Amino acid sequence: MIEVVGGAGANLDAIMLPKVQDAGQVQALDMLLTQIEKANGLEVGKIGIEAQIETAQGLINVNQIAFASPRIETIIYGPADFMASINMKSLVVGALHPDYPGDPFHYILMQILMAARARGVQAIDGPFLQVRDVPAFEEVAKRSAMLGFDGKWVLHPGQIDAANEIYAPSQEDYDHAELILDAYEWATSEAGGKKGSAMLGDEMIDEASRKMALVIAGKGRAAAMSRTSSFTPPED
Repeated sequence: MIEVVGGAGANLDAIMLPKVQDAGQVQALDMLLTQIEKANGLEVGKIGIEAQIETAQGLINVNQIAFASPRIETIIYGPADFMASINMKSLVVGALHPDYPGDPFHYILMQILMAARARGVQAIDGPFLQVRDVPAFEEVAKRSAMLGFDGKWVLHPGQIDAANEIYAPSQEDYDHAELILDAYEWATSEAGGKKGSAMLGDEMIDEASRKMALVIAGKGRAAAMSRTSSFTPPED
């Protein structure tokens, strides 16, 4: 760590800390990074920390880990080591099993997502090891994307396009989100009568609708999507 950060610290955005067990490990890395930054004339706090949850102990402490340091930028799920740590009866990372009538990873993903969102940082799903089975990768990725994860690690170039498509909204959802934002902005303006809620077609929209739409629109804008529809204020 001292050699790498000392030599390349000016070009480092973040350090990924694997197999995090508790907040103390994050704080120890924070302290070490601060010492290295000071010793090398780097901006203190510039280098972020991405904490990877790969054990049962790490998941139990994920909330404390997320808030352990202002350097925390991302909480990452490490599925393979995690499955081993809980003695899961499976050899396929992230795949559903016919012997279990549900999603055995749902609780794990939600715990990581809640900690990340409470802290206001990214939640990233871990890798899928069957690198040539893109349909299976898509199936696994869609579950965490639907929950609200920001992305997923890829191990092979063949997974990149699938990941980009899955973690971006559909064109229909993106267009609808932008329409909600425009319609609500108009409804709450002088011209729209400063209403607290409004109708968009058959849908009632309000401040909560705006917040949900901001999430979808934000993902679409980050993916450089373009609108295919526009909002027209209703006639009096």
